[in-house]
Amino acid sequence: MTIARPTSAPNSASTRAPVPPDPTRASAARLVAAARGEPTDATPVWYMRQAGSIVPAYRELRERHSVLEIARTPELCARVSVLAAETFDTDGAVMFADVLLPLGPMGIEFELATEGPVIANPIRSAADVDRLRPLEPEADAGFVLEAIRLARAELGERRAVVGLAGGPFTLAAYLVEGGAARDYVRTRAFLHAEPAAFGRLLDRLADATGAYLAAQARAGAQVVQLFDTNAGQLDPATYEAVVAPRVRRILDAVPAGTASVHFAINSGTLLPHLAAAGGDVIGIDHRQSLAAAWSTIGLDRAIQGNLDGARLLAGWEATRSGADAILAEAAGRPGHVFNLGHGVAPGTDPGLLAELTAYVRERSRRA
Repeated sequence: MTIARPTSAPNSASTRAPVPPDPTRASAARLVAAARGEPTDATPVWYMRQAGSIVPAYRELRERHSVLEIARTPELCARVSVLAAETFDTDGAVMFADVLLPLGPMGIEFELATEGPVIANPIRSAADVDRLRPLEPEADAGFVLEAIRLARAELGERRAVVGLAGGPFTLAAYLVEGGAARDYVRTRAFLHAEPAAFGRLLDRLADATGAYLAAQARAGAQVVQLFDTNAGQLDPATYEAVVAPRVRRILDAVPAGTASVHFAINSGTLLPHLAAAGGDVIGIDHRQSLAAAWSTIGLDRAIQGNLDGARLLAGWEATRSGADAILAEAAGRPGHVFNLGHGVAPGTDPGLLAELTAYVRERSRRA
């Protein structure tokens, strides 16, 4: 598969001159080394949800294909993932693969609507849990693995391929609620009312996710991220007792040669437990001080984050000052991966995102 690369980053919403991507400056080695806590020539950069709505090529595809069609068609998925990384000149190309994709073969019917996922047959009882089927990644999610192979072949060592999966509590919360929810009260109620059934649900999700991430690594992903986005809804004791053992099982399944990132939002109270549960890199959102969070998890551990994506909507000065503050807190230590505190927000200026990549790389460049 040959993918045409942009000659300049689109910058339609901005009056600044476009920032031309420089493929000699981004590299897979930089991102992988930082994830291992090793020194790098500059801080590596990638963005959660970068292969999404603000990429012009993606918007063109969406005129002809649904989100699920793109995600389930290897050539389209790889094209969107690679073009986003090339457009923003990032060190990582995250795959366009929704965290719910493995649930379909397990017996869950869902749609990806504009407002979020919609589960047609939510989990509401022990019997519902027991109907879930095991996941066989090669047979059931081979389209994701083939997309990774295509992206890796196209990118070579220019940029790392970043695989992904949903964390066990996050997937369980979507399943119990029937989609996204404000505070996941129904999920937490199920956890406390039916602890054995909820434990079996997490076990089945952990087994599936561990196998899924291991298969992504074998297919060529140099980095994988576990998005346990909603784990911050739990108190530390419940997280440690119920979720952490399943997360450890998942991350232990990732092959030693592949770097793993463990991410949750609103995780300040859980941070020591998240770090103990595993992951080469701990991802944090914008609600925390990077310096304080790094001190909590240990400076010998890599950290990812954590610019507030709203700054990109506010313009370049807000973006630049936020990036400066984060780089100052990182203080040039090995093991920092620059990212947003969550995904790229709809309406973000793609030219500004490319400019942010160049700025972080230049400001953090080390002799």
